[in-house]
This record gives sequence, structure tokens and C-alpha cells, in this order.
Amino acid sequence: MSGAKDAMGATEAAPDLEIVGNQVTIHPTGFKGGPEKQDGDFTERNLVGHMARFRANPFDFFREVSLFVSGTGWRAYDSVIGQPIFYPGFSDRLKTLVLESPVLQGKIRELAEIRLKAEELEGLLGTIREGIDEAKLKRRSELEGNLREVVDNMMDNMISKMDSKTFVRGAYYGCTQLVTRAYHQGIHISSEEVLRLRSVAEEASKKKQSIIFLPCHKSHVDYVSLQIICYRLGIGLPIVVAGNNLNIPLVGTFLQRVGAMWIRRNFGDDPLYHTVVQTYIDVILQEGYNFECFIEGGRSRTGKLLSPKLGILSFILESLLSGRVEDAIICPVSIQYDKVIETESYISEMLGQPKPKENLADFLSSSSVLSLKLGRVDIRFHEPWSLRRYLTQQLTRLPASPKSAGAELTAPERGRILRSLGYRVLSEINKVSVMMPTALVGTVLLTLRGRGVGKTELVRRVEWLSERVQAKGGRVAHFYRAPTAQVVERALEVLGSKLVGEINGLVEPTYYAVDRFQLSFYRNMTIHLFITEALVSAAMYTRIKQGGGPANQRITYNALLRQLFRGEFIFPPDGLTANLDKTLHGLEKDNVIQVTRDSSGHPNFIELSNAERLCGRENYDFYCFLIWPFIEACWLGAISLVGFTPPLGGPQDVWIDMKKAQDAAQLLGKTLYHQGDLSYFEAVNKETLRNAHQRFAEEGIILLAKTKGPRAAITMRLADGWIPERDLETGKLLDRGRLWDFVELIAQSRREGKNRRDGATVSSRVLTMVDTVGRELFLCAASPEAADLNVAPRKPRRTAIESGVHL
Repeated sequence: MSGAKDAMGATEAAPDLEIVGNQVTIHPTGFKGGPEKQDGDFTERNLVGHMARFRANPFDFFREVSLFVSGTGWRAYDSVIGQPIFYPGFSDRLKTLVLESPVLQGKIRELAEIRLKAEELEGLLGTIREGIDEAKLKRRSELEGNLREVVDNMMDNMISKMDSKTFVRGAYYGCTQLVTRAYHQGIHISSEEVLRLRSVAEEASKKKQSIIFLPCHKSHVDYVSLQIICYRLGIGLPIVVAGNNLNIPLVGTFLQRVGAMWIRRNFGDDPLYHTVVQTYIDVILQEGYNFECFIEGGRSRTGKLLSPKLGILSFILESLLSGRVEDAIICPVSIQYDKVIETESYISEMLGQPKPKENLADFLSSSSVLSLKLGRVDIRFHEPWSLRRYLTQQLTRLPASPKSAGAELTAPERGRILRSLGYRVLSEINKVSVMMPTALVGTVLLTLRGRGVGKTELVRRVEWLSERVQAKGGRVAHFYRAPTAQVVERALEVLGSKLVGEINGLVEPTYYAVDRFQLSFYRNMTIHLFITEALVSAAMYTRIKQGGGPANQRITYNALLRQLFRGEFIFPPDGLTANLDKTLHGLEKDNVIQVTRDSSGHPNFIELSNAERLCGRENYDFYCFLIWPFIEACWLGAISLVGFTPPLGGPQDVWIDMKKAQDAAQLLGKTLYHQGDLSYFEAVNKETLRNAHQRFAEEGIILLAKTKGPRAAITMRLADGWIPERDLETGKLLDRGRLWDFVELIAQSRREGKNRRDGATVSSRVLTMVDTVGRELFLCAASPEAADLNVAPRKPRRTAIESGVHL
């Protein structure tokens, strides 16, 4: 096989995997640091590196192809851990099991009976009593037959068709060629995690239980990478839940034959489709086939984890609670990249451009995937655990009397368990995630003051950050034997000149962020480790920015609690007070802050330490720079609500289209940024604004409603008690009232800079701009077409983790 040198200077070839009992041997090794343990208890391996290419080495290329065609060694995919897949008739067998399911048959009979009664009431079955019974019997049979045909068509479009082992061998070879051309330093895993996963898979196979892989989702490469890993390790390929927007010509058929299960993005009010999906998942779990779905739903466009989407999890939960499935194994998975192929398109989407329709040719050509050098992929598996055991624990914690796993749950109880499950998975994904060099460099570049940074300082801060990551229990990639300077150089090369610029001809190379918006994607990969420190620092900033000496800049413990806001991030599961106390002890130990405590040890005051003041607040500033863009976005979302104040003399109960409201907030944010009233352009990204509006709805600040009709949409208006005042003579918005106080509370933690100062002039200018944007929304919403829309208000609903800004 052809060799290739990575940024560490080590020569790598595509490794060969030998598994004997509990021993894993990879030849040649992609291990970076010798035989000793690394990354805590984990030993890293490069499982999939470069494959031979025809132009570079025709002999090795044809040798590799022949090995796959003949199915030599692991390539044969014969000794698979799990239930049998890839045999003729596999998909037909699954389809038959689904169609014969009592649950599905019962739903077909139920829907046929409902339609039959409707036709009888309409007189479509005749009026003569003697003939009705016979007509009903015949019509019932017709209706059930029609519904079975509908189900048959649904299943053809949905079911994964893993029938050919020869096809999957070719697919593995082709996909590995594509992935390793883009990610030229291969796919890295932990040998210890692999051994643990194989052991769990063997035990699950004996019990005919499914492993449910729940990865994070940043790229289309995610599901390809995980399928490659499972194939390479001899673990049964999972059936992957995928949105049917990806079911495009050629690609859709290909993916379906290697495990894709196509489902609609929106089920609507189709009870039959809902039952078909539930039954299919029942069958998959009953038969012990591995299963995969993305816990975040769609891809994260911001780099950090999104809140859990609970749709597919609710089907899995129902399978176990109903008793139709005995148990399943949950395996959270972290997939991290040096560079994500789609980040440029993400930025366009976040700035308001419509999401393009999925297209393979555009994906390949726009990213030049065949010629990119994007570094490496790191995949980490959390320790798998029993879903049945988890549910039993959750059921015993319910406030009512203890319930058995098969007992009926109320909707709130079921929702509580689902949210708890979703956030636990996200927390465990964060726990095993690897911090890539690009994430470290991107984070440093966006958390330093000044126009640019010299290479020496950049290396020093990357070393500091990597130490902080490890101190927080995180893992850092590529820090084994290579010097940090070399790691930084490799990261800068992968990020490229479009993201990070270099100024030559100076005393030393100096770097600066070219595209801060796109670079923020990589900074956000690290933020979950430091979110509590960042929130504490932002709360302290309300006092520190006032100046006046140390005594004037301290904050009380109770005031610190009031300033913290939540909802945007995934927190450790220990609770607010425990997380806060742990954070204060950590910052105190690092000599960033000093805490004055009473005789019982309870914190009274928090302030910067003398050492932190002497070093120019560089460590404290790091935490502030992490959180300030999100505070800006939250402030922008809140100030945009002021524009929803009805004009004087006009209709007061006007509902505004949610999408138009978010577009208007983006327009407002872009204007304020270019005029100097908003410090971070990334604050205008659509996803963060959408999250902010959702939190405001959960807090009862705004009301949401859904329009009726074929073009249903979400509309919104300010809740009673939150509507700002207007000057009765001029009609201008006034800077007072409950909503304005809420905006001001967020503004206290905003970054002060030379381009922005809070004051009456600024408030007046911003309010004028907000009112201008808001009046356009009201003109549109109050038009006759909009007035005809019927809306059904939604009640405010709290999440399991409290959200929004709490006073």
C-alpha cells in the first residue's frame, strides 16, 4: 500500500486489523505515541488511512481491488457480531414482519372502520337494511386492502434494503476512497473503546438485542464514517434513520442498500405513517438489528451540540414501555473533524439564504471533496448502557407511586423521561469528544484581544488551552510526541487562508481571523467544556466593566446566581448549584478569581484574583470571549421583540409570522452590527435567534400559534404584560416596562468596546431602528390575506432544563 506522511511526520499506510479474543492488533499502526497509554486510559489508533491510488501506485491499487473482490480477511464481512444481514431476502423478511405486526394490522382495521362509519353516515352503502351488512363487509375488505397497499408502498420507500454482501464490500471500498481523499490523515478511534464495544456487541448478539448508536451530527460524512467503522470492526451495520430529503436519484438507492431508512421530515396528521414507523422500529429492535439515529435531528450549523430531538427516541421508548421489546443498548458516539466540509454552506444558511436542495453533484463539486486535505476524523464511543435499566430507574423516580416498566405513563411523565434521556446522551457525547487542533487554534484566535497574534503567543495559548481541556476531563487530539508548534502549523494548514490569514515580513509570523463567522464553528466545538466558567465570568463582568478598583468590582454569590442564564448549552447533569460551586472552586484553584467565604464556607463575594489582574485578565477574558457572542444573540433576540409592539391606533391582536419575525431580527442585527451597536456578526445567525425565540416562548414572553390550512405556519405575538409602552403623542417606543427591563438585564453582560457604549443616545437610536423593522412586520401581518388566517394559540411549555434568562 502507498504510504503518506501526516503533519506529525509519521509515515502511515492503510492499517490492517487483527482481532484475536480480546486482543486488537493493527498493522501498520497509526498510533502516534508509542506503546504507553495516552489520553487517560485510551490508546488511539488510526483505523482507516490512505488507500492506494492508481496513478500513484497501480500495483497496490489493483492488489487492494482484488482483495475486496475476493473478500480476503476482514473484507469478506463474514464473521459479523450481530444478527445476520446482507443476504438475499433480508429486506423482504423485514417487510413481512412489519406487515404481519398485530399493531399495524390493528391500526389498518381501526382506520378502515372509521372510514366505513363515515361512508355509512353519508349513505354511500345504501339504505336497505338487508344489503347494508353485506355492503359493509365487502367495503371493509376493500378499505383494508387499499390501506395494505398504501403500507406496502410506504415500506418500499422506507425500508433499508441490505440484501447484498458483494454490494456492501464495493460500497465500503468506494466510500473509504472518498473519505480518505478528503480526510487524508484517516479515521481515528480508541482501541480500548473498540474492545469494549465489541464485547458489548457480542453479549447483545447472544441476547438478540440491538445496539442503538446515537451520534452527534455535524456533517453528511457522519453516517458514512460510522458505517465504515462498523464494517471495519466486523460489527453489524446499523440501520440508519435518514430524512427523505436525502433520498435523491442514485444516492438514495445507494444509501438504502447500505442501511438507510428513509422517513419523512414531518409526519403531519398521518396516523397510518406514524404506526408504520413505530412498527418498523419495533421489528428492528425485536430482531436485534443495530440501529442509528442522530440525537440532534439535523446537522449542527454552529459547531456545538443542539438540543435533543425526541421524535425517534419516543418511538424507541414506546417499543420498550409497551413490552414489545425487552431491552436495547444505548451507545452515544462523538464524531469530530479537523475541518467540516459543509461549513461555508452553513454560514450562508445562517445568514438567511435558503437551504439548497440536497444534490450529490453540488456537494462534491462545491467542496472539491476529491482534492481536499481536511486532516482527520476522530470517533469516540461512550460506554454503552441498558435502556431497560435506565427506564426502570426513571420510573422509580417519578413523583407518583412507583410504576413498572410496562405501566401507562401520563404525557408529562413520558416527556420528562424522554428529555432526561436526550440530555443524558448529549452530555455523554460531550464527555467523550476529542478537541481537534483546529478547534483549539480557532478558539484561541477568537478569544484574544487585538488585530492578530504572533506565532509564539498563539502556541503558548494553545498549550494553555489544551491543559485547561485536559483539566476539565476533556481529550485533546494530536498532542502526543509532536511539539505544539507543529500541531499549530498543521491546524493552520487545514483551516486555510480563507479562515486564518498570515502577515509575513514582520519580526515573526502573525495570524489573524479572516472569516470570524466561519471560524466560530470551530470555537463552538470547545465551548461545552467551559460554559459554566464563561457564564460566571459574564456575570462578573457586570461589575468589572464599571471600574473603580477591586472593591467595586466584586459580585455577591446571590447576584451571580441571578445573572446566569441557561437554555442554549448542554450542561453537566449535576444541577445549577453543584455546577456553580464546582466552577468557583476550579477558577479559584487556577488563580483566576478569589472567593470570600463565611465561617461555614459558603461563598459571599467573588472577584478577580491579584494574579489575574497582573497578567492583564487574559484567562478571565478568554471565558468572556467564549460567551459574549451568545449573549449578543440573546440580546438581539430580546430587543427584536420590542418591535412587536402594536402601533398606536392600529389593531392590537395581530399575529406575526415566526419566520418573517426571525428574518426581521436578522435584518435588524446586520444593521446594528454595521452601525456599531452589535459587537459580533455571528450573533445574527438564524439558528441562535431561533433558539432565543423558542426560549422566550417557553418563558411566556411571547405566544405562539399555528395557522390552519394547507400552508400552515407558526405565528407569534407578545404576551399580555410584556407589551412595551408608546408615547401617546409621538407613538415612539419608550425605554421602560417589563420587556425593556428584561433586555437591560441581558445587556449588563454584553461586551463594552470602543465601537459600542450603552447610553440614552444608543437606546434611542436602537429603539428607532427596532420600531422601523417592527412596523414593516405589522403592515404585512395586518394585510387582508394575513387577517383571514385562523390561529390556534399554543400554551407556554417549559423544558426539563430551565431556559431563558431568570431574574
